[in-house]
Amino acid sequence: MGKKVFILIILLMSISLVGIIVVQVYWIKSSIEIRDKEFKQDVQFALANVSEDIKNNEVLYWYKKVSKKISEIDKPKSSDIKQIIFKQIDTTGNITFIYTQSIFEEKYDVPAEIFENDSLSFKKIYSKEEVNVFHESLDGQPTMSEENNENYTRYARFGDLQLTNFEMIFDAAAKAIPIQNRVSNDELKKAIEKELKQRGISTDFKYGVYNNHFATPIRSGYFNKDDGQTYKVPMFEDKEGFSEYQLYVSFPKQKRYILSTIFKMLILSVFFIIIIILAFGSAIYQMIKQKRMSEMKTDFINNMTHEFKTPIATINLALDAIKNPKIINDEEKVSRYINMIRQENKRMHSQVENVLRISRLEKNQLDIAKENIDIKTLMDEAIEHVDLIVKSRNGYIKKHYSASNTHFLGNQFHITNVLVNMLDNAIKYSEEAPKVDVYIENTAKNILIKIQDHGMGMSKTVQKNVFKKFYREQRGNIHNVKGHGLGLSYVKKIVEEHQGVVYVESEKGKGSTFYIKLPLI
Repeated sequence: MGKKVFILIILLMSISLVGIIVVQVYWIKSSIEIRDKEFKQDVQFALANVSEDIKNNEVLYWYKKVSKKISEIDKPKSSDIKQIIFKQIDTTGNITFIYTQSIFEEKYDVPAEIFENDSLSFKKIYSKEEVNVFHESLDGQPTMSEENNENYTRYARFGDLQLTNFEMIFDAAAKAIPIQNRVSNDELKKAIEKELKQRGISTDFKYGVYNNHFATPIRSGYFNKDDGQTYKVPMFEDKEGFSEYQLYVSFPKQKRYILSTIFKMLILSVFFIIIIILAFGSAIYQMIKQKRMSEMKTDFINNMTHEFKTPIATINLALDAIKNPKIINDEEKVSRYINMIRQENKRMHSQVENVLRISRLEKNQLDIAKENIDIKTLMDEAIEHVDLIVKSRNGYIKKHYSASNTHFLGNQFHITNVLVNMLDNAIKYSEEAPKVDVYIENTAKNILIKIQDHGMGMSKTVQKNVFKKFYREQRGNIHNVKGHGLGLSYVKKIVEEHQGVVYVESEKGKGSTFYIKLPLI
């Protein structure tokens, strides 16, 4: 995959991820705003109903009380009788209709209590309606005989005191009543709870009734209408819509309650957003990892090919030289060329064996038999293995053995290879004469091995990746330092197989120190 294509895929995936997250956040925000709006509407409707119900209950209470007193009054204050008579003649049927309408009006005064020293005046009205029908005789004169007459009488009673009229009278009188005598805290609280419950609102609330911005005794504990968001409705409105009292209600946990109503959807949205981010991050990580591995494998193959070219070319040259008739009879030269072929073949075999060893180790196919061994002995062998290379470059390896206990359970062959690899790295990455210090120390439960060089050093990025398979620091020419990027990967695997740890501390241009900790017996 080309670099441009890779970057384009990452960019498109990033835009898609950001778009999905923005849509989810917008949806969550919209849901909260809609629920908040619905909450406010529900609260306003509920409080309007509370105000109306309390007003109606108050009017009904006093109406019943006054009506009861009215029913107990027998003697009217005054009475009046009005009578209306009119006559109608039907000439076609020779019938005369005489209508008589009698109206009885009684006036009463009732002490109403709510009017202090005043009283309530009302009327009782009765109606009596009589219809007399006279059939005319043959001579055209009305006959008064009962058999020829018809008489109808109808009575009607009009209401004592209509509620509508009483409410109008009450509005004017009730203004003098203190608010605490018109509604109680308990009554108001229950009314609010009932209305809110009917609309599915079940969160704590506080309330207070104010008289034109002045607090009244009707409130829930300490309530201040200016603290936070409050909802307001008028109370005890008259017919003209005027009111001296206002009911304020606030919800201390309103935001939390609104979020709780969409909690499940909110959690699901956040959950899926996290999954999308994790999936995206994992995909990007795997793509970058695979790309890096692909690049490292390509570098490894190129480097391996380069490493094999030299011994193969040397072997070919040696074989061509042996074929030369002048040389084939020279036993000394033939022996030298054969030895050269053997060394180059051994070198190629060693390189292939390193690759196979790593492969078997990753598949847990490498048999690592452990025994009691001395790390000092193995370190001396490893130093002896590279000593000629160090001296040829005018360098040195200094030993600093301060450990009193140097025995551990390990595999002599693999641990020796680990130490040789570490020393070989210290030598290879020293541009000038290699100067290497080797320390063997004891901690409470471990043997600590330190291999310190004064070479190129490593950046923080290289330190993080140096133990990964195929990884090599790029320095322009990939072949400037011999190797395949497998040595330190092999070191890490072998040390971990011995229940140890390996790590590095380094500073660019000042050298590196590799640490190996192995458990004591």
